[in-house]
Amino acid sequence: MKKKVVLAGGTGFIGQFLEKQFIESGYEVVHISRRPEHISWTDQKRIMEALDGAEMLINLAGKTVNCRYNDKNKKEIMQSRTETTEILGQTIANCDNPPPLWINSSTATIYRHAEDRPMTEADGEIGSGFSVEVAKAWEASLFEFDLPKTRQVALRIAIVLGKDGGVMEPYVNLVRFGLGGVQGPGNQMFSWIHIEDLYRIVLFIKENEQLEGVFNCAAPTPITNRELMAQFRKRMNRKFGLSSPKWMLEMGAVFIGTETELILKSRWVVPERLKNEGFHFKFETIEKALQQILK
Repeated sequence: MKKKVVLAGGTGFIGQFLEKQFIESGYEVVHISRRPEHISWTDQKRIMEALDGAEMLINLAGKTVNCRYNDKNKKEIMQSRTETTEILGQTIANCDNPPPLWINSSTATIYRHAEDRPMTEADGEIGSGFSVEVAKAWEASLFEFDLPKTRQVALRIAIVLGKDGGVMEPYVNLVRFGLGGVQGPGNQMFSWIHIEDLYRIVLFIKENEQLEGVFNCAAPTPITNRELMAQFRKRMNRKFGLSSPKWMLEMGAVFIGTETELILKSRWVVPERLKNEGFHFKFETIEKALQQILK
C-alpha cells in the first residue's frame, strides 16, 4: 500500500505545492475540502477512513483573509478555521489507527506589530485585534485535544513566496507598472518564507519525532518593506517606483476588497526553534528567493 498523507483545505497555493511534492515522493494524497471531488467536511465516515493509517495530517483549511473585515467575513474567517480543526481533532480521538503527526496551519500574525525587536516562540508578544484573536482561537482548537498517539504541531507561517501563486503576482504587477516604491512608512518588517522551505519544514518535523508544539515558519532574515521593494525593483530591472502612502493604500484596499493590515502590519518573526533544532534553510535571504522565483 502507498504511504498516505491527508490534506485538509489544501486546495490553495500552499496545498497544491505540497500535494505535488508528496505525489512525486510516492505518497497517496487524500483531500478533505468543500470541493465536490474531495471528501466533504460533513462526511464523518470518509474523514475517519482517510485519517486511519495516514502518516500525516496537514490542515490548511480557512477562508482567505484577503477580504474586507465586515461582520459576515469575520465570522466565516473564524469558523472556517476553528470548526474544521475541531472536526479533525474529534475524528483523530476516535480513530483506531490515527496519524502519528497532525500539522495545523497558524499564522505569524499572532504576534504584535513589532519594529523594535524580533518575535520568537519563547519571548514573542502576542498582539491584539481581530487577526490575532483568530490565530489564538485556531491554535486553541488544535491544542485542546489530548491525543496520546498523535503529535500536534502549529506552524506560525509568515508570508509565503513561490512561483505559482500567493502574493507574488500583485507585487510583480506593482513593480511592472511603476508603483514599486515603499508602501506606507516602509519601516514595517516583512517576514517571509519560500514555499520550498515550508515543505522542507514539514518533512523535518515528520522525521524528528520529538518535535511538537508551536514553530515560527519564517526565513531567518526578515527585511523592511523598503528593502523588499528595492529587491523587487533590482531583480526586475526597474530603477524607479512610486511610493504608496497609507491614505492611498486605505482607499485602494476598499476598492479591491481587502485590508491594509496585510501590508502595513510589521511582522518581525524569526524561526528560533527550527534553527535550534538544526533546520537549515535553502532560501535564507530575499535575494536567493527572488532569484529563484523571478528567473
